[in-house]
Amino acid sequence: MPDHPLPDCFPPYDEAGQPQVPIEGYAATARRNPARALFRRPHTRTELTGPLDPAAKLVPGEGNLAVPGPGRVALGQLIHISGRVLDEDGRPVRGAVLEIWQANAAGRYANPLDAARDAPLDPNFVGHGRVATDAEGRYGFFTVKPGAYPVPGGPGRWWRPPHVHVSVIGPSSLSRLVTQMYFPGDPLNPLDRILNALPDPAARERLIARQTDPAEVEGEWLAYRFTLVLRGRRATPPLP
Repeated sequence: MPDHPLPDCFPPYDEAGQPQVPIEGYAATARRNPARALFRRPHTRTELTGPLDPAAKLVPGEGNLAVPGPGRVALGQLIHISGRVLDEDGRPVRGAVLEIWQANAAGRYANPLDAARDAPLDPNFVGHGRVATDAEGRYGFFTVKPGAYPVPGGPGRWWRPPHVHVSVIGPSSLSRLVTQMYFPGDPLNPLDRILNALPDPAARERLIARQTDPAEVEGEWLAYRFTLVLRGRRATPPLP
């Protein structure tokens, strides 16, 4: 037996890094979170090893949301979001599938649930995309910076800052993460009730992307870096 403590032994659940729900003024909270205590069920081979190679099901070009075809470019600030998917020890997660969905530059989703708003749709913007990580855990999306939008319903209307929804499926369904990416320096970030549902300021910072040198990307794209960590002390917090 070693005479030193085992390194990097983390609890599987960090309360301070989890959103405190229900979120005031956000009606969808009740539909997305259980009202009763969870119960434990044994993990089977299906959860521990599947799904098998989901990256093989992706279609080339799904990572470009802003240019759906020749001569067709979405309105708004063109941006490139890149980063890596890592495990708790900083090792790259190969073949993880990332999916993003977001509002367009006017702050509207291409979704029937968002049809009542006056903000315009953009026929050249694809509101969602999927890519797989390479051998080093790297990924990249070409998109536009989403606009802010008001949260409907209830007293004390508030606005959501620009953000991108992210889903990650790692080597098994147990390593799935659903979260959101925010943009640095946005004045609405400190007012967002969803981001601030995380009690830990350090956890909130892990959801804010880092702007990098645009020269890293060829073309007229501002560059942002967003690293996702699936487990451990530096894990990326989940958000609805």
